[in-house]
Amino acid sequence: MIDDEEILALARRLGAAMTARGWKLVTAESCTGGWVSAAVTAIPGSSDWFDRGYVVYSYAAKEDLLGVAAESIRRHGAVSDIVVGEMLTGALRGSGAQLGVAISGIAGPTGGSPKRPVGTVCFAFGGSDGERVVETCLFDGDRQAIRRQAVMHALAGLLARC
Repeated sequence: MIDDEEILALARRLGAAMTARGWKLVTAESCTGGWVSAAVTAIPGSSDWFDRGYVVYSYAAKEDLLGVAAESIRRHGAVSDIVVGEMLTGALRGSGAQLGVAISGIAGPTGGSPKRPVGTVCFAFGGSDGERVVETCLFDGDRQAIRRQAVMHALAGLLARC
């Protein structure tokens, strides 16, 4: 059960906005492990506006479920604008959603590098209209704090696009 009131408040607002537009939502999550989907589905009535969520932690899952090109992962890394863009495209293609988010990041405590330190999280937001916004954030804190900030950013980013 999600008991983070700040996250739940954002999810409620997102649900109201999605319902007002008659839109469906899809998520493609890696480092957040389904936390965005869990927050959304904690809201009563979310079945009216949440289509589906993909948790694609491994490279193989990104490739198999969302059609991310193995070459993109090899060349750019799983935590990259290119890969989250492909994740979003695959999630939207595999759903009936009008709006989606894809998330991939390094929550730590290991896995970082000078180029992509722990706390680096890439997001892709977009809709069935083909418009895409891709951004990379650097969050502070431990693994839980980084993941929480990523969930908050994803929900706020989705809400901004409603």
